[in-house]
Amino acid sequence: MANTVLRFVVMSDVHVKENKDCIELARLDTGMKAAYAYADGCDYKGLDAVIVNGDFANRGKEEEMLNFKEVFEANLRPGTQTLISVASHEYGSGIPETHERMKRLFHMDPHMHLVIKGYHFISVAPEKGTYYGKAQQEYAFTELQKAFDDDPDKAIFFFQHAHIHDTVVGSVDWGEKELIPVLMNYPQVIDFSGHSHAPINDPRNVHQKYFTCFGSGSLSYTELDEFDKYYGTVPPDCDEFAQYLIVEVADDGAVTVKSYDIITGQFFPCDHVIRPPFTPETFVYTDKRRIKSVKPYFAAGTPISVALDGDKAEVTFGQAKCEGELVNDYLVTVRRKADGRIVRRAAAWSGYYRANMPETITIPIPRLTKGEYTVSVIARGFWDNESTNELTAEFTVE
Repeated sequence: MANTVLRFVVMSDVHVKENKDCIELARLDTGMKAAYAYADGCDYKGLDAVIVNGDFANRGKEEEMLNFKEVFEANLRPGTQTLISVASHEYGSGIPETHERMKRLFHMDPHMHLVIKGYHFISVAPEKGTYYGKAQQEYAFTELQKAFDDDPDKAIFFFQHAHIHDTVVGSVDWGEKELIPVLMNYPQVIDFSGHSHAPINDPRNVHQKYFTCFGSGSLSYTELDEFDKYYGTVPPDCDEFAQYLIVEVADDGAVTVKSYDIITGQFFPCDHVIRPPFTPETFVYTDKRRIKSVKPYFAAGTPISVALDGDKAEVTFGQAKCEGELVNDYLVTVRRKADGRIVRRAAAWSGYYRANMPETITIPIPRLTKGEYTVSVIARGFWDNESTNELTAEFTVE
């Protein structure tokens, strides 16, 4: 049986404000304590590093950085190394000013390369915003080659704020592509990024093609890059969200990535294990998962009801099930009963990004004219896999 030899936390997008009673500081404090408590309960008790992957300050102000520093360092124990990146929100006060503050307050450079317990940790800050220019690409290549030359059989941990485009969930709208030609030379790279605030318990939060990618969530709120939801890309319960990763490396080289929910104080049941040899031929978290996806379904007796208020209907229904996964979202379709024509459609997420998911979902259907209607609800998984059955109901607008 393999034994843990290295453990670290990866968090991003803390968004600490100027006021010391902001919820993000409380979540940072809770999250740090939870990481140590978890480590204390394991055979290997070390928490060797805490990585903060950019946007820890909401607007890049020094007061915000100092608030973060106070809570962060108050929780650090001896023996835990730290690596803090900067990006778009820190740069809100100016790039030179941000770099100067990081050096003065945290003794950190924009780019860093640490070796912890024999493993390489490489962090690259963007040139501006979330753009990684020639200098950043050259630094990444040089440092990755050093890590490869040191031990080509070990995982290399790489950190940048914005996702690599078209990899993990959130990377379509919030990703950058400048580092792809560099990173694709090193299949042993395990890349961690943030910026999107996308959920880390989404099965698409791990992606393998040329190398391995993980998103690192947020301690502030969630946003998702699917654009058909009636409320946009930010769900109404977006603030009920605070997540980070705990990463463990075993003595056989395997890397386990655990997803932790600060709100409820529990792990999501979605551990991911990346095993050597780190080659694309052995990758399991690829886009081919779509082919093997299981369809959601509504269990017998799942409730559905329609409440009317003038020309507005509210459709409320129970959650669907999906063996081995959660449901991503729901699509509600309203048709005229007389001829079956579609008159309204609306989609909403299931709330899967919360460990305490709601038992029912309510979707508003506005601007209906007088008449009789039928409504149907289908559940959708994360891989374009629609439910095997649907919920239906009838209603009349007077």
